[in-house]
Amino acid sequence: MLLRDYRFPPRYGPEWGSGGIFGLKYHNGTLYFTLAFEAEAHFVRDGQEKVYDFTLLGDPPTSGGDTYNAVETVDEFIYFGGWVHAPAVYREDRRILFHNKYSHVHVYDTENDSIRLLWKDSIHHETDWAGEVSDILYDPYGDRLLLAREDGHANLGVYALDRRTGKAEPLIHEPSLRGTVVHDAAFFGVGSNFTSGLREIKALDLITGKWEAFKPGDSVDGRPYIRPEYGPLASAYNRAFAFVRGGIIAGNPLMGEDFRFFRLFEFYTFYAPFRVNAVNVGGGILTAYNAHHDVLYRPDGSLTWATTNTITGPSVLLYIAPPMVKIVGAFGARVTSIEKMDGKLLVATNTTPNTGSTEATPFDTGNRDIVILDEKVIQERPPAVSFSLPLALPGMAKEMGGGTFGGIPLDGYREPRMVLYLSGDNRLTVYEYDLSLPAGEAVAETFDVKAGKNILELDSFSGIVSFELEKEDMKGKVRIELR
Repeated sequence: MLLRDYRFPPRYGPEWGSGGIFGLKYHNGTLYFTLAFEAEAHFVRDGQEKVYDFTLLGDPPTSGGDTYNAVETVDEFIYFGGWVHAPAVYREDRRILFHNKYSHVHVYDTENDSIRLLWKDSIHHETDWAGEVSDILYDPYGDRLLLAREDGHANLGVYALDRRTGKAEPLIHEPSLRGTVVHDAAFFGVGSNFTSGLREIKALDLITGKWEAFKPGDSVDGRPYIRPEYGPLASAYNRAFAFVRGGIIAGNPLMGEDFRFFRLFEFYTFYAPFRVNAVNVGGGILTAYNAHHDVLYRPDGSLTWATTNTITGPSVLLYIAPPMVKIVGAFGARVTSIEKMDGKLLVATNTTPNTGSTEATPFDTGNRDIVILDEKVIQERPPAVSFSLPLALPGMAKEMGGGTFGGIPLDGYREPRMVLYLSGDNRLTVYEYDLSLPAGEAVAETFDVKAGKNILELDSFSGIVSFELEKEDMKGKVRIELR
């Protein structure tokens, strides 16, 4: 793997914009990943590569694959899920038909190099589809797989899948994208990522089978937050961490600690930890916040077009070791998958986002590759990073109950600063906090700022800082430089 140059330019794969490299998993000497939208599952072992085209689901040509990192390992098996068109049917009016779209779970036996289709589901509809498999968790008590399904129109929720018979049964019918196991419970996010985001977190007691529901909780900086669309859930320190647009929700009510919201990278755009996984490294958590993962391609004058196409900064690779949140890498449009292998970190990237339902192409539009980093990056100084934000975005967010922006992690930076370009005099409040567990409260400090250019050195602050202007400034902008 280290000697090969894994780069995938645009190739045949009808779908919405670009997919990516998903499901990176190194297990029992085999590296697995799925290339979307080409619908290719790759298995690399001992310098040899096997490619499977998902034709156990249906006839070729296939497209799709997996766009959320649905993969789990048990014993000698790699279970990989997602969704596939088999066969793919693309129309000249830039639409793809969904009659042949299947949600699936396959199993790869690393001992005998064999692939078996374990389960599939489809509603065979022209425009709608059965919930994609977006996460797979192993339940060691029940010796079964738990499937999270949110993206779709039918058969959503959390399903239990018998890994021997392939029989699946629903446990809850509320849409759920991702989950994680903490102690003897499995936590699942519940909500809708293309409307309001994470609504609650539900916990399944793996011993008794009972469910409990918990709200995301208040923000540590004391200010409201909006639309926490969520990506991966991860476990460490006996807590669950839900990585969401604009922050992190962390805690464990089952051990007496309510969930709290820690503002992080809130720019009121679709900058979010979306379509990426989280992995445990060195006792902490490694994940990414992506600059450009899902967009509207054609301008329609909507706020959605503006917020999904406004690029405020690079995608960042983030290491979570409470109370520290540390940037350890800066990348382009998006990071799609992360894995640890032989002292290295494999980081799958893509230059191009997903697009809308009427913006399909007959080929994947992105350039995708795998970047190999040394694991020691989590111990080194962070890279130089900058963020640039039109202040009209937090200004408009005030009408929706938001307005506080930033949530910038300063750990490892010696010369961080903020440059404000304002159209009028204002007052700026800086909230200072960290990812302490249990959560503490922020300390606030307010500064008078003038029309024109203002420079605020941030080296007197530590941990994480978020910001709020007293008055809206629809013509101003802010640049945050981390060095």
